[in-house]
Order: sequence, then structure tokens, then C-alpha cells
Amino acid sequence: MTKNAAPAPPAIQRPPAEVLYADELARIREADRDPRPPGWKLSLQAVRRFVTGDEKLRVRRKFVGNPSLVDRAMVALATNRGLMLVGEPGTAKSLLSELLSAAISGCSTLTIQGGASTTEDQIKYSWNYALLIAEGPSRKALVPAPLHMGLSRGQVVRFEEITRCPLEIQDSLLAVLSDRVLAVPELEGEDGMLFARDGFNVIATANTRDRGVNEMSSALKRRFNFETIFPIPDFATELALVRDEASRLLERSGVPVPPEEKVLEILVTTFRELRSGETSDGNAMERMGAVLSTAEAVSVAHSVGVRGWYLRQGRGTPADLVECMAGTAAKDSPDDLKKLRRYFEQRVAKRTGEHWRAFYEARHLLPG
Repeated sequence: MTKNAAPAPPAIQRPPAEVLYADELARIREADRDPRPPGWKLSLQAVRRFVTGDEKLRVRRKFVGNPSLVDRAMVALATNRGLMLVGEPGTAKSLLSELLSAAISGCSTLTIQGGASTTEDQIKYSWNYALLIAEGPSRKALVPAPLHMGLSRGQVVRFEEITRCPLEIQDSLLAVLSDRVLAVPELEGEDGMLFARDGFNVIATANTRDRGVNEMSSALKRRFNFETIFPIPDFATELALVRDEASRLLERSGVPVPPEEKVLEILVTTFRELRSGETSDGNAMERMGAVLSTAEAVSVAHSVGVRGWYLRQGRGTPADLVECMAGTAAKDSPDDLKKLRRYFEQRVAKRTGEHWRAFYEARHLLPG
């Protein structure tokens, strides 16, 4: 680097969809000739191409699911009803939410992360208290939160894990979803009512395992269209998805070699069997309680590749897979680790092939 050269910009670990797929969105937008709902950046057909892929426009498929679900989700967002995506953890609810927001609004970062500590200020707006004390309530002193920004800009707001919020926090959305207006009682006159601009809507997500924690009120449910996202039923499709996503993550992590195909086959097979309680040949078996989703499989495959490259400058091995799976198995319950051990003795021990044998022989690497 020369003395006066500008430093390279820092790499972003996880760019938002509108940045990561900016070239694809530009090509789709240029070719888009179909009618668009008010406030939308793209037509429904163009949004579908972005989500489900289009070979002619060199747009890769990003969401592996029923295309009719994507259509129903888009139609819901084109109306005055919100969209609620529910399903098991790791079924790409958040991914679909992000992709839809990026395509519809050109922005997927107006996100509220639900949790026990989420407050109404984090959803709607708060105040710059120095200005508030000095000048009193004013638009200048108001600090907009995602919902306020979505209403004023006409953009989609994402509410992740809404059922993890207390019921009274969830119900703070009622007036916004019903009347498309946010009251700011501290401000006077026209500033006290913020009306939604065209393009505004809300996409919420909820895990089926968490929905009972803070069950949504009937009033709030009526203001959403519900869509359930199911795990990928087909082995080949799930394997291809894990391979593609893991390869992309490994490349971003500086790993120049793709994951070993045989290791990925073992990973996906193991996850599917322990998740469903049924072997690939249809025999019943013990089911684990841990979340062995496709997203979790991608994370494990990524860890295996990183481990193999940075520890040995090679590809991940079945032994690496055992090491990386241990944390996944023991995450929710100590009993799951026992079930994983029994799986090795009762199922893996009977499998043939060099990689399956190596996987079985590495069982001693499991903790405990």
C-alpha cells in the first residue's frame, strides 16, 4: 500500500439482502414491466423472481419452499393486512421476511427483534432527552424507531419473534394495523398523527415452539394473514441448499475449498433422521428434542469447513462433524446428547462406506 492510499473499507459480516443482491435487484427492476401496488419498488411477478429465482435474469433461488406460499405472502402485503410467518425454528421465516422487504421496499433493515425486554419505545419512537428538556416535545427531539420510519417512508417493517414479547407490547400494533396511523400524543397539531404512506406494512414471525410463551390476542391475530413454513421434505433439495449456503459462508470466511460432499450427506441424513424420528429407509427411531433445522445444518457445515481449513488447511472430515454437532445436540437438553450417542450405536454403526465408518469411529469425541 502506498503512503497516501486510502484504506480498504471494512468487510461487512452479514450484508442486508438489498446490498448482497443489489445486482440481481437492478436487473429485475430494469426488466420489470408489470403493474406495481402503490408504494412498491417492484411488481408481484418481479418480487417472485427475486425470491424463487429466474435463470434468464441470472437470479438465483433464495427461498426453497412452495411458490404459492410466496404468492399468498405478497398478496397479503399488498393489502391492509399484515403477514405472519410461523413455523419450526430454522425454516427460513426470517429469510423470507428479509427477501420480501428488500424487494418490496428496497430496505430490509427496519427490524424489531422481539424478546422479553422489548419495549414500546423500541417499536415506535423515543426521545432525545437533552433536546426534550431544553426545548420540550418537538419533531426535532423525536427519535423514530422502525415502526415510525416504516409509516413515514412507506416501507415494510419486520417484527421478528413477536410472540416472545409481552402481550401488551404486541397489542401496541393494533391501532397501526387497523387504522394505518400512529399517534404521537406528546406533539400537537398535525405532528401528533403519523399516517402510513403507500407501501407500508408489517411482516411478523413466530416459532411454533414459542407461540405459547405469549399467545397473541385474538384482536391482533385478525389483523394478520398467517402462513406456515414447513421443513424441507425432500432430501436432495435440503442437501443442495446446505451445500450452496455452506459454500457461500465458507467463501466469506476465507475458506477456499468447498465442503466435502460425503460429509454433507452424513450431516443432512443425521439431522433429518434425528429430527423426524424415522430413518431414511422408513424405520422408526428415537427423536431428538433439539432444533435440528436446515439452518442449523448450514451452521454446522460452515463450522466443519472452518475447522478443517484453519486447523489443518484441508477440508472438514467426519471427525470434525462429530465435534461440531456436539454443541447442537447438547443445546436444549442433556438427554439429547444421550440420544445422539444411542444413534451412533444403533444406526451409524450399521452404515457402510468409508465416511460413515469414520463418523462412527469419531464418536468418542462427543463430550461426557
